[in-house]
Amino acid sequence: MEDVYEKLREVNANVLVPLDLPDEDQLLEVEEEILISLPQEYREFMLMVGDVICGSIEPATAADPQSHTFLPELAATAWSLGVPRELIPVCEHNGDYYVISEEGEVKLWRESEGEINEDESWNSIWHWARDVWLDS
Repeated sequence: MEDVYEKLREVNANVLVPLDLPDEDQLLEVEEEILISLPQEYREFMLMVGDVICGSIEPATAADPQSHTFLPELAATAWSLGVPRELIPVCEHNGDYYVISEEGEVKLWRESEGEINEDESWNSIWHWARDVWLDS
């Protein structure tokens, strides 16, 4: 996890309007809005790198309700398209959604198939960040 954190911090894009890191209160508000508790590792991920911008993939955010990546809005859209309600979307990419289970496993939900692609899964959000986000 530490090496992925350091790499994400290293490649964080310098933009005119940077993202803010969420705090615990903002994460609690997000949980109240989506009616699901965030897995502990995902909470840590959001608190540590929830402001990072890198590559072409834009993970969900929790600090700015006006952002197009704001988790409650992202979740509402994903669930309306058929993503199972017990899964939390961590990222939308080209109409597909990377989702996290309450156990912390990340999987890919393909809109074209309307289901989880079991061949594409990661044991944790940090593995996903290393293998997918950093390579985007």
